[in-house]
Amino acid sequence: MNKKFRFQWGAFLMFLLYGGLFFVLLSRFVFIQVTGTAEGQSLATKAESKYNRVQEIPASRGEILDRNGEVIAEDTLSYKMIAVTREDVSNNSSIPRHVVDPGDTANILAEYIDLPQEEILEILNNGIEKDKYQVEFGKAGRDLSHQKMLEIKSLELPGIMFIQDLKRLYPNGTFASHLIGFALKEETEDGKSKAVGKMGLEYIYDKALTGTPGKVEYQSDTKGFLLPKADKMVTDAQDGYNIHLTLDKTIENFLEDAMNKAEEKYKPEKMTAIVANAKTGEILAMSQRPTFEPNTREGLSTNWLNEAIEQTIEPGSTMKIFTLASAIEEGVWNPNEKFKSGTYKVFDRTIRDHNNGLGWGPISYLEGFQRSSNVSMAFLLNKIGDETFIEYIRRFGFGQPTGIDLPNEAAGIVNDKYPINRVTTTYGQGVTVTPIQMVQAMTAIANEGTMMQPFVIDKIVNPNTGEIIEDNEPVEKKSPISASTANQVKDILESTVTSDHGTAQRFKLEGYTSAGKTGTAQIPKGDGSYLWGRQLFLYSFLGMAPVEDPQLIVYVAVHKPKIKDTEVGSQPVAEIFNSVTESSLKYLNIEPENLELSKPITMPDLVGKNLVDIQMDLEAQGLKTVIIGQADKVVEQYPKAGTSVISKGTVFVKGSGEIQLPNFNGWSKRNLMIYKSLSGLPIEIIGDGYVSKQSLTAGSIVTSETPIVVQLSTPQEVADPVVEKEETEEVEETEQLPQD
Repeated sequence: MNKKFRFQWGAFLMFLLYGGLFFVLLSRFVFIQVTGTAEGQSLATKAESKYNRVQEIPASRGEILDRNGEVIAEDTLSYKMIAVTREDVSNNSSIPRHVVDPGDTANILAEYIDLPQEEILEILNNGIEKDKYQVEFGKAGRDLSHQKMLEIKSLELPGIMFIQDLKRLYPNGTFASHLIGFALKEETEDGKSKAVGKMGLEYIYDKALTGTPGKVEYQSDTKGFLLPKADKMVTDAQDGYNIHLTLDKTIENFLEDAMNKAEEKYKPEKMTAIVANAKTGEILAMSQRPTFEPNTREGLSTNWLNEAIEQTIEPGSTMKIFTLASAIEEGVWNPNEKFKSGTYKVFDRTIRDHNNGLGWGPISYLEGFQRSSNVSMAFLLNKIGDETFIEYIRRFGFGQPTGIDLPNEAAGIVNDKYPINRVTTTYGQGVTVTPIQMVQAMTAIANEGTMMQPFVIDKIVNPNTGEIIEDNEPVEKKSPISASTANQVKDILESTVTSDHGTAQRFKLEGYTSAGKTGTAQIPKGDGSYLWGRQLFLYSFLGMAPVEDPQLIVYVAVHKPKIKDTEVGSQPVAEIFNSVTESSLKYLNIEPENLELSKPITMPDLVGKNLVDIQMDLEAQGLKTVIIGQADKVVEQYPKAGTSVISKGTVFVKGSGEIQLPNFNGWSKRNLMIYKSLSGLPIEIIGDGYVSKQSLTAGSIVTSETPIVVQLSTPQEVADPVVEKEETEEVEETEQLPQD
């Protein structure tokens, strides 16, 4: 019997359903295989994002160095602490790799970093709640020293890890702090941190100093481990540019030490000092008080100004230098002509000499200058002419920025609106200047009429390539006076130190000649009136040394020192000037003995000449020679041909062949650096000052592979400044405003 076929609708519908699903899946699979995309996204890209990793290579911030390559600011290795808070990191691990007990971890860490236990616990719990892989501890967890890192690591706290980081270090501590400034770590938008300049050169050249981080790109598994046979692509980090300054670390240390002693002894309201190369305008040292420690910012007040550049003062009698120069240049200076000292009338105003207007009777103009007579300046103004005098003041650069390579330079004000203003300007009252303007103007006196623009940046170098990005050279400005005038002024300034009438007797140096002018200026209150009192003045000195061929210009200003009744205002100024100038001249190998007989010698071109012959010739002229290499022909020399050298100076001559080590005992660091550079020997220099020990005896044959260590010691403190002959003898001046 035939069975009747019955159509199974249920089975058919099931076939259509599952067949359709299979067709959709198959179509989707084929589509993905062909296009390589899903939901509009590239699967290859998604895979790369899952397995590709990028690790940043930090770039070092550029170094700030002195003229001899000594480090002033640099990046140093430090550590950043992190806490891993995701529990799944410990999967398949025999030991926990995440923070297991946040409370216990917070309690222990609070003893090692500067963060309360409550805040540490909050950071850890926040990471756990938000399922973060890791958390950081802000400033408290950064810039950890190697020792601190090892201390915490020894605790073996689960999940606590360390990442190498860079920290800005100022190895000299308090050292031209307002000039150098400081940099601090700041959080970036992506949660990372980088050093940012906040003050001084660190701020001014922040862009140049900041490097570009590199990166390592690689493929890893889901836990971050490098996959077998995976390629790595490395982009090198580019370190920031290195900034080489004209500062000399040794001279800067002389200045810092002298100012520290004066600050402790006299407790002034503030101080400013500059040491400059008289020939070139290079700033060799610059500092001020109050100051601060850049590593910790301890002592940093609300005043972030570099006062040598950005702050103006009334200079007082130091301005008389340029009044004198104007008179000599105009041909109206007669040192032996006499005038009546004491008082001088300008319409209804009276100019008085600093001894309450008593004066010294009829005296010569030379004696008037030596005694720092205000009245002598008023009479000279009549001879020069008001407008001509103001023109000279502007020629010396007052009333306009010097153009030093630092921002925010103040211009000062030359006030010549009324006749009385021009009179008071002759002795430095009512006119405002910056210390750097005073130094610039003094270069014209020291440098035979040639005025040099001051500068502090020697060069900027790309350390990644060695390319010199910026290379500064000395800049001559238009000469305000002739060489003859400059030399006359220099001689008269020397007489203020050597004359019995001179106000600068305390500035006489041991073994060296010096010249300059003291100043005692009243300090404006701000309401048009001035402070008055021995402890309320600004005492200063603008000087140079040695007089025969000035190498250094030094400006020192001390505001409101706490001087005793038996002390005069120039005492703290002299202690700074004398100490810094003497030590610096010795360090620069300027011979003190019989310096007055020394004459500059122009260096000949020695290259290619016989070594023995030129040694005899140089020593016959009174020069000391240091021979590097024993072969017969000169291949290099220092100083270079055409350079001016003082008699008894040192000349380095390089031949070829084997090198015998000299006796370095007593050598300055500067000469040691010159020898190291010319010889190419690996000399390790330890300390500052003068050589006291060397690891190899003199006469040893050495090569570029021979390790040599040289120990330097700081020179002894110079003798105390000259004291008064009698307590009643007044050798310091105090300028007074014109009285009604």
